[in-house]
Amino acid sequence: MPRSVGAEAAAPCDPFTSPALDPGVPTARDVIGIDLGDRDVTTEESDTYLTAVAAASPNVVDGVLATSVQGRALRYAVVGQEKWVTPAGLNQIGRDLARLRDHRTPEAQARQIIRSMPSILWVAGNVHGGEESGTDASLRVLYELAARTDCAAEEILDDAVVVVLPTQNPDGREADTRRNAYGFDMNRDWFARTQPETDGKLEMLRQLPPQVFVDAHEMGRDTYFFPPNADPVYHDIGETPLEWIYDEIGPSIQSSFQRFSIPYFNGDVYDLFYMGYGDTVPTTGFNAAGMTFEKANGDPTSQRVQEQYVAIWSTLSTMGAKDDALLTEWRAEHVKAYEQGVEGTLELNQLYWEGSGIENPVPDNSVKHYFLETTDPAKADEVQRVARRLQRMDVEVYRLVRPLTVPDYTPYGRAAGSRTLPVGTLWVPMAQGQKHWVQAMLNEDTYVPFPYFYDVTAWSAPLLENVPGGRSGVNLRPQAVLLSDQEEPASSVAGDAPRVALWQISTGSTGSIESSGWLRWWLDQRVGLDYSDISAAQIAAGALADVDVLVVPTGSDTTASNALGAPGRAALTQWVRDGGRLVMLRDSSRLATRLGLTSATYTSPTSDIPGSLLRVEVDPDSPLAKGVGDTAWAMYEYDFVWTAPESSSPVRYPAAGDPDWFVSGFATGEEQLFGTSAVVDERAGDGRVVLFGFDPNYRAFTGGTQQILLNAITGADPSATAQAPLAAPTATAVSAASDRMVISVRPGAAARVQALLDARGASADVVRSPGVVSFRVDLGGKTADEHPWAQDLAADAVALGRQVVAIRLP
Repeated sequence: MPRSVGAEAAAPCDPFTSPALDPGVPTARDVIGIDLGDRDVTTEESDTYLTAVAAASPNVVDGVLATSVQGRALRYAVVGQEKWVTPAGLNQIGRDLARLRDHRTPEAQARQIIRSMPSILWVAGNVHGGEESGTDASLRVLYELAARTDCAAEEILDDAVVVVLPTQNPDGREADTRRNAYGFDMNRDWFARTQPETDGKLEMLRQLPPQVFVDAHEMGRDTYFFPPNADPVYHDIGETPLEWIYDEIGPSIQSSFQRFSIPYFNGDVYDLFYMGYGDTVPTTGFNAAGMTFEKANGDPTSQRVQEQYVAIWSTLSTMGAKDDALLTEWRAEHVKAYEQGVEGTLELNQLYWEGSGIENPVPDNSVKHYFLETTDPAKADEVQRVARRLQRMDVEVYRLVRPLTVPDYTPYGRAAGSRTLPVGTLWVPMAQGQKHWVQAMLNEDTYVPFPYFYDVTAWSAPLLENVPGGRSGVNLRPQAVLLSDQEEPASSVAGDAPRVALWQISTGSTGSIESSGWLRWWLDQRVGLDYSDISAAQIAAGALADVDVLVVPTGSDTTASNALGAPGRAALTQWVRDGGRLVMLRDSSRLATRLGLTSATYTSPTSDIPGSLLRVEVDPDSPLAKGVGDTAWAMYEYDFVWTAPESSSPVRYPAAGDPDWFVSGFATGEEQLFGTSAVVDERAGDGRVVLFGFDPNYRAFTGGTQQILLNAITGADPSATAQAPLAAPTATAVSAASDRMVISVRPGAAARVQALLDARGASADVVRSPGVVSFRVDLGGKTADEHPWAQDLAADAVALGRQVVAIRLP
């Protein structure tokens, strides 16, 4: 805890003294009958008050940037000088910011633009619906920016426009759930943009690209977190926004919190690595100071709102006071990124806080160009989706109009060699202002610097979509044209669609909620396949008689078996044997062993693979291979290791020594997977059971393995698959690691970890392998954000230093 200091004498423009206010701008009490901080406002109250402030002040304009899954508006406000917040003024600001991001804009012209325009500071709250105080605090900031007549507001608005997005998740706020109505954690959805709330927000960010983005959260842990972040930090992030965060904004908030004796912490738990967060994406994709603020959710509303307000206003005051320097430095970072791309230079891994040393440095490779191959018509949609994803973050993508010989062409996960790329190949040069984002999206590996994971460690767009491509580090002169803006490819199921049912095993498990939500979205929005939801009780009552295919998202097999009861287990088993098709994802696949519907067996993972992309081999003779190709990339995240006969394993992990073996992301102990089954496909009586050992629809962004899943649901039965000898029904007490916190250490540190667990009364399964003891800690189905001590436990474990093999927070 920082040293508490007494109240200081008020400095000029002190934002935390009693403000001078324009009575023409209504207070929250005037409009909704309460003061902000009395209680959490509803979404309707937030919208009502925001529009009232906009209607009363010529310095505020409001709008709607998206509509939620359930049809609620995501309403925002822009506050600034009247000349800037008109539609024409904001359009001009957007055009000028685009010119500043462009290295081709002459420096004299850039300086002139900077002198005449404001910077853009964003404040957003409530991306997790049950984390409410960011909404109320941002509304208070909006009111004071609009109503204050003192220099504290003028100091910000003289040279800045502030965009206020009070809630990013109105459906979740109304339901008091972390996720949106589909069950997506939208602070994991930023690069993929599957959800309308995320997509609309990013389109607005493209119109008014930020120099600062505040993302206000709440957490189960006591006190308050603001940056600096914990290591690791993704390697290819520009230094300028990091310097703003670490050297300017962080110290400013720290000073304010010390002034008011507000306890806080910095540096541990929250990283700046995965490209799905509301801090990482603004920082990497816009060169903004993207920041996560986290306030303890157990404190009274008034305290939560006040502390969020202090952190937000301190940030705005600090960055608003930079005047022209902010845009000058922002522009320079884009130019520097372009120059790095010209040279083919990748940023190196660095430690910014108190990391335990770089164990996996970025290799000394020159990367000047990426290419996406387009010769396989079966991959046209996937190529289009990758290109669109890049274009919608202002990346320039080109199409070759003449063949190009690349002497050092390095396909993903393969050795370099000479290759002549045909006309139509897509070319993405690194020499552009969005170089950092290009590397983040098209990388072969993320080069995790050391084994601490707040989320997954791989997300390369071509690997996710199973699109062939590669890179080059030499000077080339491609003859190419700029690719036209790509649309989202339309998908449909050919032929007669089967009658599909979806069974969500649990409504209380994070894994089950999210996997089921991802699947519903994919069926609704990507595939367009009708389905019905079915319960365990309905299965027991015979409802499967009207179903051709039952799909079971991930979930505990114990929970599933108990929910079915003896009648349900019998009904499900008989339905399969009578001709039903059972498709099970990830942990739910173990239910098939309980029911005696598969010859496959599984073991608990002894490896530490926290969410990495592993290449898998696909049997071309299997109907699961249609449109997939010989290989694909599975998102593997502490999943069970399956073994089945070769004839029952159409998708397998490569054997030891196989040149197909490749991991993008972090992995240790991965040899356990050599030659094992990734997907099991067997006959059971007259029916069929397809068991995925991983989630092929992970966060709905793994397009390559989604195709395997679609084939499993709608494709033909294998023509030559023999009936596998089925094992007797078995039960297991082994818990899934995918939903759990994982702490893996050397044996000499095991007793210290056990003591940390005992001190918290924590329950953990212990998995031992040569040289490693792995604790799989039960968080009761909660994420680490929601849990009261998971993050403290992680911080304590990090202190074990080199004894740590891996730490993973769900």
